[in-house]
Amino acid sequence: MAKTPANKNDNIKDGRFEEALWDAANKLRGSVESSEYKHIVLSLIFLKFISDTFEQQRQKLIDTGYEKHIDMVQAYTKDNVFYLPEESRWSFIQQNAKQEDIALKIDTALSTIEKTNQSLKGALPDNYFSRLGLTASKLAALIDVVNNIDTIGNPEEDTVGRVYEYFLGKFAATEGKGGGEFYTPKSVVNLIAEMLEPYQGKIYDPCCGSGGMFVQSIKFIESHHGNTKDVSIYGQEYTSTTYKLAKMNLAIRGISSNLGDVAADTFFKDQHENLKADFIMANPPFNQKDWRASDELVDDPRWAGYPTPPTGNANYAWILHMISKLSEHGTAGFVLANGSMSTTTSGEGEIRQQIIENDLVDCMIALPGQLFYTTQIPVCLWFISKDKQAKSAHSQARGLRNRSGETLFIDARAIGSMISRTNKELTKDDIEAIAKTYHAWRGEKEAGGYEAYSDEAGYCKSATLDDIKANDYVLTPGRYVGAAAIEDDGIPFEAKMLELSQTLYAQMQESSSLDTTIRQNLEVLGYGE
Repeated sequence: MAKTPANKNDNIKDGRFEEALWDAANKLRGSVESSEYKHIVLSLIFLKFISDTFEQQRQKLIDTGYEKHIDMVQAYTKDNVFYLPEESRWSFIQQNAKQEDIALKIDTALSTIEKTNQSLKGALPDNYFSRLGLTASKLAALIDVVNNIDTIGNPEEDTVGRVYEYFLGKFAATEGKGGGEFYTPKSVVNLIAEMLEPYQGKIYDPCCGSGGMFVQSIKFIESHHGNTKDVSIYGQEYTSTTYKLAKMNLAIRGISSNLGDVAADTFFKDQHENLKADFIMANPPFNQKDWRASDELVDDPRWAGYPTPPTGNANYAWILHMISKLSEHGTAGFVLANGSMSTTTSGEGEIRQQIIENDLVDCMIALPGQLFYTTQIPVCLWFISKDKQAKSAHSQARGLRNRSGETLFIDARAIGSMISRTNKELTKDDIEAIAKTYHAWRGEKEAGGYEAYSDEAGYCKSATLDDIKANDYVLTPGRYVGAAAIEDDGIPFEAKMLELSQTLYAQMQESSSLDTTIRQNLEVLGYGE
């Protein structure tokens, strides 16, 4: 018997609302570019969420006898709730959803919210919905779907965060090339957070996209029962729309941050000039070309002690920028294209050699391909440490051992599981295994200490500076970990050769037969030899 199709509203009530919302967004197809979907959907979700939290706080004031305070801004902001004037509330938008000027009403609501709440300054789309020229009926249909989502019904579940995560990933997958500039795959972000363990201090992302690194850092702290007030968030983003996404993404999760006053180029308008971060997490644009003119930033203090990064690729400019931002015990973990580990183009090899000789490279990980939605090229993770000697109180408190002159190489190319025809991800177990290898190598007690670490052919190797020098300062893990031992299947060599050669002869015979058939067919068609 055929199954009854699931009702869209049933899906929403059951908490499976992402697909219904995605379907609704897809109905905008033909009216706006798919790259615009995320700004439309996520802005409406944002509006619904802060309106739900406002109404909840309002009801709480009434229930506790503070009805006279329901129009006082402080009665909301004291509990980190945004105060909303009437024309900014979801109920007002929903009541007017069928009106021809609904786009203007949404723009007015967002603009009023931004003016009323200083922390959202520069975060919300400006006159965006009016400029799109969407028909009122299409916008009303989307508002109906969003209206059915209870964003605060289950306090144990981060519903809005879940929507943001789902949609940012879905949009990145849909937009293809260029769409991933605002999104780093969740499993890659998780791995960096688990490696760095950002429990306490200043966390910085110089190209923060939609703020995924920060969100995952906070999740890491919460899942390990830490205090999220022990960290400060600093970031910067170049693209204006992505900058707004990041501010909304963090605001709905109650994460306070300093992303600079405006969207701006990190190289040319560094908005955290004097920052020294304890943790840096980043996914810079891959192989960014023409990031500066040949006469620009030549003597920038961020490259002091190193050759100036070439104009043709920004990879090493990003690396040196991050090194310059690390505190004396800071650690950085960032994603780069694999070419960064071995390039010798335009002086990049000299910069890498200098970084290695300064003993800053703590760990290198080669990741499997197909992790990113926007590119199939394999990528790697760099981990830079300013305190490999473990002299600082911070390192000693974490029980780190002296790792001077050593670098850990991990080849994780064979790890990960396919989640679609084209994309792979690292599972929770994969991430835990890789992070545990690193933590044990660093000597952390919780990972069993250094005695729990051992080199494993084909997977990990603790190499010395002399080893790296002997490999021409190339940092590709495959050069160091070697090949994995092949398990003996117990079949004698002669027997295996006999079987393989018989298979080959059979395939050759079949190939010859197919060639004959093709010739005959060509002759029939009048194209004989």
